[in-house]
Order: sequence, then structure tokens, then C-alpha cells
Amino acid sequence: MKILIVEDQQRLGQFLKQGLVERAYTVEWVRCCREADDAIAENSFDVVVLDLNLPDGDGLDLLREWRESGFNEPVLILSARDAVEDRIKGLDLGADDYLPKPFSLEEVLAHIRALLRRQSAVKRAVLEHRGIKLDLLSHTVHLNGEPVDLTSREYALLEIFMQNAGRVLTRSLISEKIWSSHCDVDTNLLDVYMSRLRGKLETTPERLLFKTVRGVGYQLL
Repeated sequence: MKILIVEDQQRLGQFLKQGLVERAYTVEWVRCCREADDAIAENSFDVVVLDLNLPDGDGLDLLREWRESGFNEPVLILSARDAVEDRIKGLDLGADDYLPKPFSLEEVLAHIRALLRRQSAVKRAVLEHRGIKLDLLSHTVHLNGEPVDLTSREYALLEIFMQNAGRVLTRSLISEKIWSSHCDVDTNLLDVYMSRLRGKLETTPERLLFKTVRGVGYQLL
């Protein structure tokens, strides 16, 4: 698990980093908004631990920008601003948890574990592959952050491929899962739906997502 700490205080930053590393987390520690933005752009993190009083800006503004840009990973705010209004504002702007200073290391670790458990449950409900995000709960599909309008049958077809990325799926297997009654695999009905799905997801000639395995079926690359 990789954690980003955004904290400008030297002693506190070292304390948090050391405590997390000793618990086998991978940790990156930055001290300002600019460094935090760079870290988010260059790496993926499972949790962000965010201070609010940063030397080059307000952590709340940073959080707002992240959420508006589509960054959805859990954020735990650690802040000396402990008024109820501050906590409400932080949560409303997109924080997943808010822990006022001072705090104990064990308390921080407990909050991080809770966020990771929650995030793990969410991720199991979301399938992702090559820029495609399929949400099993909301039945929505996004491609590179943009919504894709699929029919219920196209969605079911994509779900099968997303759950079996890289595997060659036979025509009979796909047909049996998509159509409740047995579908003659010699008909072109499956090919029609595959063509529609390709048209919506393979947005450029270079973006080949599905491979036709002649005489067998299809594969999500």
C-alpha cells in the first residue's frame, strides 16, 4: 500500500513517515502544494494524508482541485484546525476523514486502515482496464473519464470481457452468458454487438481493444 503524506512540518512529517514505513507501508512525503500535485500526477496512491496549512497554499483548495480533476483516492486530513466548521468544510470538499491535531500515531494508523478497507470494497465493485472503468453498482461505464452510453446488452458483454481481460472467450460461452436462451453461435448476432462495442470504445484506429480469434471467439487485449 502506497501513502502520500503532505505535511510541511519537518518533525511531524518524519514522525508520520517513519511510523508508516515501520508498518510496511510505502510512503512518499512532500511538503507543499506544488510537490503534492507533482506526486499525484506521477504516481498512484492508496491514501493521501493531507495537512491544510501549507507554505504555498491551502490544503482545502488543493483537495478541491484534485476532486474536480477526477482524483478519487481516499484523503485523510490532519489539521490543527479543529473547529466543527473546519471539519464540515473539509468533508464537504471531498475529504474522506478528518483528524484534528494533536493525535497519536496509532490513531492515524487506525484511520488509514479504515479508509483502506472502505476503498478495497469500492474497488471490488469497479472494474478497470486500459482507461475503461465499469462500475458494477451504478451500471455505468467511463472511458478515460468520459461517460460511455451502452445498452444493457452491450454493458453485459463488456462486463464479461472486463472480468476476463486477456482470456480468449469462446462464442458459445459469451452467448450463453448474454442471452438467457441458447443462442446459435453461427448467427451474426454476437458479431453485431461486438461491432457496436468496438465502435464506442475503440475511438481511434490505433486503439484496438478486442481481438477476433477466428473460429473461436474474442479477446479483450
